[in-house]
Amino acid sequence: MDAASKPGLRNLITDVPGLKVGNSHDNFIKTGSTVLVGDAPFTASVHVMGGAPGTRETDLLAPDKTIDQIDALVLSGGSAFGLDACSGVMDGLRRMGRGFPVGLMRIPIVPGAIIFDLINGGNKAWDKNPYHELGRKALSNASHNFSIGTVGAGTGALAAMQKGGLGSASVVLANGYTIGALVVANPIGSVTCENGKHFWAAPFEVNGEFGGRGVNTDPTKLEQAHSPKENAMKVFGTEISNTTIAIIATDAPLSKPQCHRLAVTAHDGMARAIVPSHTPFDGDLIFGVSTSKGIVDHEIFRDLGAAAAVCLSRAIARGVYEATAQENDILPTYKSSQANI
Repeated sequence: MDAASKPGLRNLITDVPGLKVGNSHDNFIKTGSTVLVGDAPFTASVHVMGGAPGTRETDLLAPDKTIDQIDALVLSGGSAFGLDACSGVMDGLRRMGRGFPVGLMRIPIVPGAIIFDLINGGNKAWDKNPYHELGRKALSNASHNFSIGTVGAGTGALAAMQKGGLGSASVVLANGYTIGALVVANPIGSVTCENGKHFWAAPFEVNGEFGGRGVNTDPTKLEQAHSPKENAMKVFGTEISNTTIAIIATDAPLSKPQCHRLAVTAHDGMARAIVPSHTPFDGDLIFGVSTSKGIVDHEIFRDLGAAAAVCLSRAIARGVYEATAQENDILPTYKSSQANI
């Protein structure tokens, strides 16, 4: 980050004006949902690079599709069950009078994406899908200030070596525009180097926001041994138990194609912070969001893309760093694992 750039007031995605985030979770199930909602509809697109995504209404975010603006985005645990969180958010927004007008009706446009958190030590024997209610509660909790770590959609998240979590970060650029990231880190890859001490995102850390451990100086092995997460998943006969999903938002005026390109560029930040990322067993995707209508020139967009990647790397590390322990966890938190290093 250059000297003229700095985190926003909260170091959260809500430093982007006009955005709020709400979390809801169930610690008994070890899962939850997170919603990003705007004071007004916002422009959005998406780019998927993982091999096993789980999504709802993301086709309409393609640059060539008719819908230009949406009302909210949902990130949720629960695998395919978690997509019902979008319905809970839709119901809440409709009661608020939000949505695309069709005759006398209003239809809130709420795309979403999910992580797999069905094998994490939580009790999944529900009789009724809980995610509709989790989505509704997340919307009602929407605020400029929100917690990160083991909350919302990050409640049941797991990384390769330790618990994952919900992360967020922001940066205010010298040109005055703000970039914010919101992410659920639940990858098959590792967010820390082999020694478990240093985050891959360490070169981009600001003010010790994820522990200040610095950059790893040990030799890096390209071949990776089976991680604690992989070993735990194999006990249950599955490897398809991952995914990192994120939102990159800005107040810079971007077109829908530019939002798509912002998401594409931000994937660099995911690859820097998670090794490996974008695997066949991850559903890695990023939503790109702009709260302002219009279009910026190529020079400004270049700076936005670079900042988005760095901001996402920081958010991923922050989500894992802030994770907290719960009963029946199958992996330690990053902070607890440092006691033995």
